[in-house]
Amino acid sequence: MSVESPLRTLDIQIPSQPDALLRLSLLMAEEEVNLSALSQLIESDMALAAVVLQAVNSPLYGVSGRVQSVQQSISYLGMREVAGIALEFGLRAVFPPAAELEVLWARAAQRGLIMGRLAQAMQIDAWAAHSAGLFEECGKAVLLRHAPDHYRSMLRAATGDAMLCELEAGGFGIAHDALGAALCESWGLSDAVADCVRHHVQAQADHLLPPTLPRRDLLALSVLAQAMITAPEVLDDRVARLAPQCNLSTSGLLRAARRVHEQIESARTHGR
Repeated sequence: MSVESPLRTLDIQIPSQPDALLRLSLLMAEEEVNLSALSQLIESDMALAAVVLQAVNSPLYGVSGRVQSVQQSISYLGMREVAGIALEFGLRAVFPPAAELEVLWARAAQRGLIMGRLAQAMQIDAWAAHSAGLFEECGKAVLLRHAPDHYRSMLRAATGDAMLCELEAGGFGIAHDALGAALCESWGLSDAVADCVRHHVQAQADHLLPPTLPRRDLLALSVLAQAMITAPEVLDDRVARLAPQCNLSTSGLLRAARRVHEQIESARTHGR
């Protein structure tokens, strides 16, 4: 998918999608995902397979015992979460290493996991939700690669993402939320994923979902994931505000949110 015309006037290069991620996206888009094909795709890349095993054995997932193969990883976590680890690795690999990005990718992994599990519990497109969580801050990585010193000064000056977007728009002519959405579009991710990335900063700030957005449910999950990561004490309030805006059951979403939060906390405790 081509980048929309306004972005072509900006001197900011959006990285091309790696071939392995293209094959992964096509595989996960199939109505019946082939477990063997997914395992073979990951195992064909030694670095990718190593990263998957390292991630599965990390405290984030809280797996009991040592996982030693990709097939075993899929058995423990399921295809979507293992594919999400592979997608995160592929996304990271297109950007130069930076200390600021290590923190960003750690948040992305946690957010993708939370959003995917929430979506699965609510019978929403879990792969789209997981992908949206992973790509939410990718516009920051694009800007850091484009102008490392200038952008680092913005990251230091901003007290939050809303302020950061203002600084980015003034300095580059585009903010990381819109730039992240453009990356999603250029890599062929669904419109729902791109819309979630495009609107996440504003939604997390005011807890309002744009009424004209076709898929408000993914954006609601983004706000809930942010609450779980930064302020879990407000989770019940966020659910009460968001569920009616996207036609989800308040009680059902609350149960799902509490269960996923307990899973994340249990995994963290288990990993200590």
